[in-house]
Amino acid sequence: MEDAAVHDDSTTLLADVAFQTASIPAVDTSLYSLSSEEAAFFKAQIGIGDDEDLKRHILEVQAKAYKIAPYPCIHGFVFLRLNISSYSVYEHILKLGRERPDAVLLDLGCCFGVDARKAAADGFPTKNTIASDISNEFLQLSHELFKTTPTSYPGCLLPGDVFDPEFLSIAARPNDVSSAPAIDLSSLKSLNPLHGRISAINATRLFHLFTEDKQVHLARALAGLLSAQSGSVICGYQVGTLEKGMVTANISGSAHQLFAYSPKTWSSLWDGEVFEKGSIKVETGVQLLMMEWSVVRL
Repeated sequence: MEDAAVHDDSTTLLADVAFQTASIPAVDTSLYSLSSEEAAFFKAQIGIGDDEDLKRHILEVQAKAYKIAPYPCIHGFVFLRLNISSYSVYEHILKLGRERPDAVLLDLGCCFGVDARKAAADGFPTKNTIASDISNEFLQLSHELFKTTPTSYPGCLLPGDVFDPEFLSIAARPNDVSSAPAIDLSSLKSLNPLHGRISAINATRLFHLFTEDKQVHLARALAGLLSAQSGSVICGYQVGTLEKGMVTANISGSAHQLFAYSPKTWSSLWDGEVFEKGSIKVETGVQLLMMEWSVVRL
């Protein structure tokens, strides 16, 4: 999730998407909802068993987050969704965590890092998870939401801008499939030491926030992070379309223009442009203009 910036012309930017500050809605607690799976997850992870107490705690954290950056995903409680566990490659990701020595999971643009914590709860080694967002304040609120501390939670929370080469540069796609020495993730200051070392990357609701050029840049940057070992995977969920180009999306009650890929053009971007053609398997599916996708090393 990209940082918000308020400009002199009273606009707020969410990555490359501009909002009129005056039109940003107030917090609406009636939008709060949890599925039975989500409720069970948050109760277990936070340690609050009562529904009303849990709601009160989450609303307190949401209010703080909305003051930091009034993002639609905060307003609409999208940050509570368990995205990664709904993906078709999820069991494969958990298997990597169980069976591949020192497998690393990166949850990128993560807001509070809920997906990283969900994967850890389901068996991916917590110490090998990285939740990264441009907003360090959101990452600190992750501790408040889950009632953890940097000492009690062994996962890595790493703030940084994916378009800053000091944080994430574009590197040559790795071809060495041999295991590299493990890195102490707690010492990380950027993602660059992890080129060619990450087994699974989750990029949920991230790509569609950027222009076409930036989406291509980000895809190449993530490709440089991905391990060359067979089965390494990048996955995500974003606005999609039947024909590549600009689409109109309703965000917080107002229309915005986003650049979106079709399943065919998204597949050809990864298989042939970002990676050598035939070296990966791409799966995509669009439903209600949202596209779930995965890229798996062969």
